[in-house]
Amino acid sequence: MAQFKAISLSSSINLACYGPKRNTLLHSDNLICSKKLSTFHELSGKSSSFHGNAIVSNNVCMTLTPKNQETFGRIPSVFLFYISLSCCMIRLHICFAPISLASFELFFTTHFHCKLAGIQAVLSSNSGTDVSTVTKGGGLRGKLNKVVLAYSGGLDTSVIVPWLRENYGCEVVCFTADVGQGIKELHGLEAKAKASGACHFVVKDLKEEFVKDYIFPCLRAGAIYERKYLLGTSMARPVIAKAMVDVAREVGADAVRFELTFFALNPELNVVAPWREWDITGREDAIEYAKKHNVPVPVTKKSIYSRDRNLWHLSHEGDILEDPAKEPKEDMYMMSVDPKYAPDKPQYVKIGIESGIPVSLDGKTYSPAELLATLNEIGGKHGIGRIDMVENRLVGMKSRGVYETPGGTILFNAVRELESLTLDRETIQVKDSLALKYAELVYAGRWFDPLRESMDAFMEKITETTTGSVTLKLYKGSVSVTGRTSAYSLYREDISSFESGDIYNQADAAGFIRLYGLPMRVRAMLNKDI
Repeated sequence: MAQFKAISLSSSINLACYGPKRNTLLHSDNLICSKKLSTFHELSGKSSSFHGNAIVSNNVCMTLTPKNQETFGRIPSVFLFYISLSCCMIRLHICFAPISLASFELFFTTHFHCKLAGIQAVLSSNSGTDVSTVTKGGGLRGKLNKVVLAYSGGLDTSVIVPWLRENYGCEVVCFTADVGQGIKELHGLEAKAKASGACHFVVKDLKEEFVKDYIFPCLRAGAIYERKYLLGTSMARPVIAKAMVDVAREVGADAVRFELTFFALNPELNVVAPWREWDITGREDAIEYAKKHNVPVPVTKKSIYSRDRNLWHLSHEGDILEDPAKEPKEDMYMMSVDPKYAPDKPQYVKIGIESGIPVSLDGKTYSPAELLATLNEIGGKHGIGRIDMVENRLVGMKSRGVYETPGGTILFNAVRELESLTLDRETIQVKDSLALKYAELVYAGRWFDPLRESMDAFMEKITETTTGSVTLKLYKGSVSVTGRTSAYSLYREDISSFESGDIYNQADAAGFIRLYGLPMRVRAMLNKDI
């Protein structure tokens, strides 16, 4: 075990040494030794064989390699130093090469021209360190123990990892939900999360749950936000949040990042919202922050798109899309081809539906996730499901987004068309009015709100007879309905025919029209003093 001395009280240097238990992945205790020393040189004398390859990060990157290699390997391999230099933080990673502490003092005073205010050393040992009382300081904004972060590997979540550690002094567990974003999106996430500073990475496959319990209820309800948006990101949040609560319980976390959903699922969890707290004002600031903390990010200043992908859709925001007058660039799209390059021959698909829920394609039954994935491929090939819209955010601002929802667009058209056969006029009108509120609740993050759950019970009840099939033609970006059938159809050819019949007599309409138009006739009489 490496022996370190912590300088405290009135001394200008404070050193704390932490060591994790052997074979402990998520939970660590810490060792702190304290002794007052007068100078950095005295600390150097007490521990003259301090080892490490120093990498300093403060818009500067340096590597120190000492001449003496004889004492290599006497202490565990990784140390983290946080050096407060007036208004900035410098992170020092030390690995596998010896250097004296006196050399550190000389280096910092030479290159940064300031006095060392404090050092916190964090020791990660591979040698079975004995552990005693836990004592950790907080971050710049307070102290949390462990935070579970919904992690995508994109710019936003990548910079949040070091920000949480710096501002709350906490461990960060990165959680990734596989909601159908694709193997490419998931590849390398664990390495990237840990490179960003996460202590642990958890991934769960939620595709079937996502489609069955979240997408299909919205589809059955006809939920669409502001006439266009099919709620791809909004539907994914509650299934991710629900899984995050489970992960938080498993790892012993006391905080999460998400809000309304956690108020419903576990109100005891603290919620951290970096976007409301930090000084990062835009995506370029976030890129600079990531570079400063050596965080790998997949964007550059020249091409900045904020994307969110799952099995239902792919959204694009940022860059030239922030100007609503500019046309999106064709190379931005990833799920669908340009309709003008789609096949010249249309493709017909037949969607089987049971009680408002899609179950089959061209007579073949699929699981919910498999059905949607298959239709994404088919629809994308024909340029289906591109939406460019300016939407109203919950906080009142307007935002432009471009969405690709190929499979979802096909299914939405199929379910809505079948309802034209199975639901009467009054039911459709009430359902459509409730669908607007349903969509607003989902968009606002209130999936677990009793109101949405009650509305969902209504939707489930009135679509009990929405069973049958719908045939659609896919051609160069368009979806056209060509046929629909249902054993519960309210359409009767013998009634709807223009020919006279026993059930409906054209002459019956005369009396009905006189009665139906009576209010209008009375008002006209009043205006003419009749």
